[in-house]
Amino acid sequence: MSDQNNTPQADEEQVTPKTVVEEAANSNQAEQAEAAAEADPIEALQEENAALKDRALRTMAEMENLRRRTEKEVKDAKAYAVASFARDMLVVNDNLGRAIEALPEEARETDDNLKALVEGVEMVEREMLNHLEKHGVKRLSPEGEKFNPHFHQAMFEVPNTEVPNNTVVQVVQAGYVIGERVLRPAMVGVSKGGPKVAPVADKPAEPGSAVDKEV
Repeated sequence: MSDQNNTPQADEEQVTPKTVVEEAANSNQAEQAEAAAEADPIEALQEENAALKDRALRTMAEMENLRRRTEKEVKDAKAYAVASFARDMLVVNDNLGRAIEALPEEARETDDNLKALVEGVEMVEREMLNHLEKHGVKRLSPEGEKFNPHFHQAMFEVPNTEVPNNTVVQVVQAGYVIGERVLRPAMVGVSKGGPKVAPVADKPAEPGSAVDKEV
């Protein structure tokens, strides 16, 4: 009798952990299938359309930025392609100026042949500068202006109490710019000991003052 009570019944259903996991998985899959069946197809298409539109706008913006960068690079290449050649021509122009300065002033006035030679050299110098200017090269004439480290290179200081401090009082070598870039800074002497100029609020920036790069 006691043996019969201790023996588990054959028809009793046994629950194992594996069975619980399988039932939970089946229930989750059923819920997902039901949710997918109840999803609005129009809403799904609208979301897909919005995603495609956003992607298209981003692509168009990237293409526009690429176009602008390419245009700027082409423009800069045209503007500054002659920079190296122009810099070499400036050396030739400097030598022409030195040749004229080396001639005594009296000899220029008394010797007609020498006077004609000087006039010819000066004409060549002017013609060279005119052709360089056609390619965007401009000469800097900073004497009397405030020293600007973007365009000028200070070589020495000149004690002078009559002009504002840090004013260009002498140009040792002319400077040149090409477009908005410095081709060669002007070598200058600046004043020292004069009154300081107080900064003016909202003063318009000097043209090209943000440029500090030589080409």
